[in-house]
Amino acid sequence: MNRMILASQSPRRRQLLAQAGLVDFEILSPSVDESYDPALSPAEIVRALSRRKAEAAVRQGRDLEALVIAADTMVFLDDLRLGKPHSQQEAFDMLTALSGRTHEVLTGLTLIRGGQAETQSDATSVEFRPLSDQEKWSYIRTGEPMDKAGAYGVQGKAALFVTGIRGDYFNVMGLPLHLLGRMLSGFGVELFP
Repeated sequence: MNRMILASQSPRRRQLLAQAGLVDFEILSPSVDESYDPALSPAEIVRALSRRKAEAAVRQGRDLEALVIAADTMVFLDDLRLGKPHSQQEAFDMLTALSGRTHEVLTGLTLIRGGQAETQSDATSVEFRPLSDQEKWSYIRTGEPMDKAGAYGVQGKAALFVTGIRGDYFNVMGLPLHLLGRMLSGFGVELFP
């Protein structure tokens, strides 16, 4: 198989690629402008950003035969984007907004190799139980929410808040594996040779 590049610094994405059996890949995380047109739908936003990351990695890597994988994950509540919190108070406010509600996690996924490129997105609904202020502050003090969109990571202690997930669990972690598998097969990558 040709060289594979993951255009992300996310340790969760590295872990998920390895879980899917893809262990021979390089990390390349190009800096890209992550601004977007607010008139775009959530799915259009994550697709556009993942495409931008993949194209930047191709330019930076300069190997047209390498298969580049790029993803962008965002949390949306009623079409309002919840990014990474910049303060403990912002994390508290995000958790308060998510408390007792269902929100959407969307990931845009782009694969590029040579002249072939494909971009898709996946959405997963996540339902939180009602959270007390004490639970929110206790969770925030763990430090877990501070580098995660929506101020939580489903693979950590925030799993205790989740009452239901509809869709790909791995999408909530940042890489929808079922979609990745389908897209890789379109690029000739066999996961079950």
